[in-house]
Amino acid sequence: MVTLLLLTNDRQASTEVLPALELLPHRVRIIPAEPTALLDAPRADVILLDARRDLVGARALCRLMETTGKEAPLIVIVREGGLPALASDWGFDDLLLPSAGPAEVDARIRLAMTPVEQAGSDTLIHSGSIVIDEAGYSAKLNGKQLDLTYTEFELLKYLAQHPGRVFSRQQLLSDVWGYDYYGGTRTVDVHVRRLRAKLGPEYESVIGTVRNVGYRYVIPVDDATPSRVEATS
Repeated sequence: MVTLLLLTNDRQASTEVLPALELLPHRVRIIPAEPTALLDAPRADVILLDARRDLVGARALCRLMETTGKEAPLIVIVREGGLPALASDWGFDDLLLPSAGPAEVDARIRLAMTPVEQAGSDTLIHSGSIVIDEAGYSAKLNGKQLDLTYTEFELLKYLAQHPGRVFSRQQLLSDVWGYDYYGGTRTVDVHVRRLRAKLGPEYESVIGTVRNVGYRYVIPVDDATPSRVEATS
């Protein structure tokens, strides 16, 4: 079953926002379309953003998710009259009209998920027991999939691509989060702490701290250097 996360400030049922959802078997979880609600948002396969009544607020929320790293494809629900306001800098993956039928809604949800589920791997980054699949946005530790958010994955990948190099928090914000990210450097510390927790006690030290400077990737002792190899499948 596909899990959908609906962001809306309309207190009506999800079927009022996108009536076709009532005819589909997908599970829908609803949270307010507000930045603070995203902090503890549940995981989902696809994010639906209700932009029917507040295009300005919807754009700001899209940009926030784009700069902080959204964890799932984003589909904007917008009325036909709001289509001229949409632009590529919003950062959404697709759009739906509230009047869209069940077949169209289901097809767009499946297509939005396709890059995540079926993308092939052109290269892999190997570093001891850690294997990072760049194209597939996944990482494994001792053959076990790591449950990383989009930003945690990007942070691990970026550090592993530059083993031994020390990056300041500001550098990481610029290179991983993007130059237009407006959050503070504390964000980096929070993500490093979460990433270390997911790597576990035995491997958390691969994300090394350089006091008063920042962070670096410490090559595991069972490997000399991260390497790229062509994927076999």
